[in-house]
Amino acid sequence: MKIVVQVKLLPASAHDADALAATLRACNRAANAASEVAFTRDLKRRNVLQEAVYHRIKADFDLGAQPAVRVVKKVCDAYATLKANIKAGNLGREGAKRRVRAESKPVVFREDSAQPYDDRILTWNLDARTVSIWTVAGRLKGIPFVCSPQALKLLASRKGESDLVMRDGMFFLVATIDIPEPPLSEPTGFLGVDLGIVNIATTSDGEVLAGRGLNRYRKRDRDLRAKLQKKRTKSAKRVLKRIRRREARHAANTNHIIAKRIVATAERTSRGIGLEDLSGIRQRVTARKDQRARLHSWAFAQLGAFIAYKAQRAGVPVVHVDPRNTSRQCSECWHTHRTNRVDQARFVCRSCGTVMHADHNGSRNIAHRADAVWKRGAVNRPRTSAS
Repeated sequence: MKIVVQVKLLPASAHDADALAATLRACNRAANAASEVAFTRDLKRRNVLQEAVYHRIKADFDLGAQPAVRVVKKVCDAYATLKANIKAGNLGREGAKRRVRAESKPVVFREDSAQPYDDRILTWNLDARTVSIWTVAGRLKGIPFVCSPQALKLLASRKGESDLVMRDGMFFLVATIDIPEPPLSEPTGFLGVDLGIVNIATTSDGEVLAGRGLNRYRKRDRDLRAKLQKKRTKSAKRVLKRIRRREARHAANTNHIIAKRIVATAERTSRGIGLEDLSGIRQRVTARKDQRARLHSWAFAQLGAFIAYKAQRAGVPVVHVDPRNTSRQCSECWHTHRTNRVDQARFVCRSCGTVMHADHNGSRNIAHRADAVWKRGAVNRPRTSAS
């Protein structure tokens, strides 16, 4: 399986930082020039596009031979990704505005977009925790980096490309690591997880993870942004720029913590994890005007992805089930009716009289469905440690 490791670069001087920033600008301007040629002349294959633009982007943007090759590959990969998204229907049906807009113009790269580096233009010294990296101002040697001990251990098995990324004036290297995938264990049951807006995640054990605290943080951050946008002063704009990704970072960190706890609980109790298949939920669910911001800032897809990859690393199976009526069905007697859900937090079965928290009831239904799907063999089971 592939995982991503990120390290933070610590340029020793303003000259080094400027050189890295200038390199990203030059590479992305070259990528835009190559993208224009690829679009107008329909040259999407790497060898053909490289033959058409290689010498031009080297001369016009002061790139070395290998960086020019990486730029061409980046452009071709971007068009391949666009083609895959169109084929998968991620940009809508044929004739949809979003799809027409994507198909009618070249792929454009921001000046601070990530730039891939291979081992010819980027050398890692893990013992000294430094890198030697090519820039338009020459090769910078001995640039320190910092990362966690776990990330440093993973970097020892790194092969292939790493991406140079700039965020908020800071520089990072992002490497993809290929690690052996552990065999899945045969579960003795399933831990159901109900994802929601008020309570981000509730397990079938009755544990409520996050929820109101994160929603209060989002509301406070949203109110602050609205207040600053109303001022329209230079200082307000500086503050807006500084905090623009703060909420996303906080939400991602919260999702990492929740996913880690869920996977640890499932691994400790030898269970799998049951999740609802919530693809397309934003298109299926309607919300009042005052609830729309909460609905669309709900990072359930990110949380599901975090749970999936952490479970894969731990050898814990994950099963996605049909979400229909999980909040209306009684987890004790299976009676299903819309009036069973009294309100957001309370579930009262009209048949057997069971009373419990609505999210807890939903997560138990998810656990039951995941167990049934697994026993029916309705999922593609990889090799397990018991087989």
